[in-house]
Amino acid sequence: MVKTHLLLINDLCGYGKVATAAMLPILSYLGVPTFNLPTALVSNTLDYGKFNILDTTDYIQGVFPVWRQLGFRFDAIATGFIASERQARIISQYCLEEEKKGATIFVDPIMGDEGKLYNGVTPATIQSMREMVAVADLIYPNHTEACYLTGHDYNPQGVTREEAFTLLDKLHATGAKSVLITSIPVDGQHCVAGYNHTDGEYFLLDYTEIPVHFPGTGDIFSAVLIGHILNGDKLKTACRKAMDAVYKLIDLNKANTDKNQGIPLERYLDII
Repeated sequence: MVKTHLLLINDLCGYGKVATAAMLPILSYLGVPTFNLPTALVSNTLDYGKFNILDTTDYIQGVFPVWRQLGFRFDAIATGFIASERQARIISQYCLEEEKKGATIFVDPIMGDEGKLYNGVTPATIQSMREMVAVADLIYPNHTEACYLTGHDYNPQGVTREEAFTLLDKLHATGAKSVLITSIPVDGQHCVAGYNHTDGEYFLLDYTEIPVHFPGTGDIFSAVLIGHILNGDKLKTACRKAMDAVYKLIDLNKANTDKNQGIPLERYLDII
């Protein structure tokens, strides 16, 4: 069986299991040959309150021409944290080129949560992210990000079933083919809402929230989701597996003293 070669474009954290540091062990365990391109070097998870970040846009701009000259190709590309508008333009152009050659594009439009944008995210960033999702085969924003991408009003109490499906339609209209909205309350129940463009199916998958915060759980969800899709699972099945994996990992580690480190994944890879 020929394995799908995946390029992971995300930040690299020195201290903490988030972003690339969280996703690589999972994708490797799932048998997906994964290459990586860091969008930023981050000293530690931001939850510690103090951190240092190095934007790698200049480095990335020099990488793509070398890869083109060497004839490097990827069957799939997954993007996460994007450090600047300029970086978004460079990466989205590369994704567009690779998509035309047959690559599957996964985009996690990381911009904010709980109704607010992260520090440093500007209106220009949102527009750049819209350009990213326009070339994607699958996007999976959270509720906040879905609202910012579509101009939809954010309601912390959540949405109705009909409103959830309307929001999925608006995201699909941005150019993304298949769409998930993670962590969105639907009719009072925590859910992941989805639309699969290959069969036109809309779905809602409910989950029980554990009131504990770990950085990197979104990255874990992303890696499990992508890994199972590339291994042949349909979107809804892969989504359920990713949700269950995140729940189990949080539950097994909820008593950890320093949760800012993220979840020590290497001990638990057999549950994904």
